[in-house]
Amino acid sequence: MAFLESLCYNKGMDETKIRINKYLAMNGVCSRREADRLLSEGKVTVNGRIAKLGEEVCGHDCVKVGNRKVEPAAKKVVLAFFKPKGVTCSEKDPHAEKLIMDMISYPIRVTYAGRLDKESEGLLLLSNDGDLIQAMMKGSHGHEKEYQVRVDREITDDFLKKMGAGVYLKELEVTTRPCKIEKTGKYTFQIILTQGLNRQIRRMCRTFDYEVRELKRIRVMNITLKGLKPGTYRELTEEEQNRLYADCGLKEK
Repeated sequence: MAFLESLCYNKGMDETKIRINKYLAMNGVCSRREADRLLSEGKVTVNGRIAKLGEEVCGHDCVKVGNRKVEPAAKKVVLAFFKPKGVTCSEKDPHAEKLIMDMISYPIRVTYAGRLDKESEGLLLLSNDGDLIQAMMKGSHGHEKEYQVRVDREITDDFLKKMGAGVYLKELEVTTRPCKIEKTGKYTFQIILTQGLNRQIRRMCRTFDYEVRELKRIRVMNITLKGLKPGTYRELTEEEQNRLYADCGLKEK
């Protein structure tokens, strides 16, 4: 699992007890739901014994996932990263030429919320907060993601109308949610989605015999690509991070 990273409380830390699933999520190991699954499968230990669902831990407890210890992260971190074309959104893929995590040199372990396919570029958010990752990826929350798209032939009003109304994707057996779409050029448009189906824009366009030539994500919720070049990243400002947490229904960092 991507989040299995070493962590362990040191002596002298506070004695406040928290539920173990929250502890794992707080420290970027996984979401609370995933933590409950790991607990149910007996993969989490506290002080050498198998942990129980609902158990609470404090600063003196040593928590492990598998054989790896878990240490509390120094702080909650959210990064904005400009993924270049040709980079695969995976932490481990022996067949990929370049992985996203190879490009993130950061002292705290982070993972990404959502994906962009190899041929696409643009904004990805990364964090060490499992609860935030889960909240951003939950489709029912309807978080906005905005894209710039170039297709292979001239865009018509009929195409825009049908795309905006929602498109039935046969291979996924689902109809996309209505979305905002605006023509920006003879072959280009911007589109705002509130869900994240696999290769959604490419599938939607292909339904109407259009092929996507270029695709760039320019915004996720309140965060944009401003100030970033392909392959670079930055920490969110405190104001950006607090708003992101609030929009996800979570307490501020």
